[in-house]
Amino acid sequence: MKTTPHPGRNRVRLRLLSLGSLIAFVLLWQFCVAPEGVHDWRVPHTMLSPPSEVAALFVDKLTNPKPDGETLVVHAWVSMQEAFLGYLLALLVGLPLGLAMGWFKTVRGLFRPLFEMIRPIPPVAWIPLTVFWFGIGLGGKVFIIWMSGVVPCVINAYIGVSMVNPTYINMSRTYGATNWQIFTRICIPSALPMVFGALQIALVYCWITLVAAELLASDKGIGYLITTGRFLGRTDLVLVGMVSVGLTGALISLIIDRIEARLLAGLRR
Repeated sequence: MKTTPHPGRNRVRLRLLSLGSLIAFVLLWQFCVAPEGVHDWRVPHTMLSPPSEVAALFVDKLTNPKPDGETLVVHAWVSMQEAFLGYLLALLVGLPLGLAMGWFKTVRGLFRPLFEMIRPIPPVAWIPLTVFWFGIGLGGKVFIIWMSGVVPCVINAYIGVSMVNPTYINMSRTYGATNWQIFTRICIPSALPMVFGALQIALVYCWITLVAAELLASDKGIGYLITTGRFLGRTDLVLVGMVSVGLTGALISLIIDRIEARLLAGLRR
């Protein structure tokens, strides 16, 4: 008799598989980088640092401000502030605007032409103007991050409302529901899966744009750390910055996933 695998065992297997693939990648990376002073078929040490050196520098940078003047904790905190403020503003503006554009024709007529003009402009294209307007301080980076995050928020929220089952809408109208009641009680809950998708996409856009902004104009932050490593020819310092960006983004994404799972499970119940 064929038995169905226990869900718990499947989860453990998937986690072990993920851990195994990560370990295999790190070991392959370590093997493919030639030690310092060795010249063979492997990647030269000057072009790529092995993971052992990156890990050692990562731990050292937690308390050592050299060579860029700040510890990794300070750089990460500065980047987190900039990213969180821009990301939060993108959500506060983009999600309500997208939901309203998806349901109210007047709002769609007012804002969609302007949005369609701004949407194709890459966020990094705003950097020169932003430096003129805000300098290289917090305000300029928050504005650039906001510009990158607001677009996916509007698009996903708009599509989420557009995909609402017409049967629910027609049935609500049959029972005398007003336009506002349909929007708040039918459209918004139905659009939540797309809204949470917007949270994930906007997070990626914000992190990418944050690093790009700090690479061009900054005196602190993870992007500045990467730039310093490039100027000094330190691939290990560059990789520490890249790993920090990846780990921080993955942690925030995991938190969003947990919130989404709890909220949507409650709605389904």
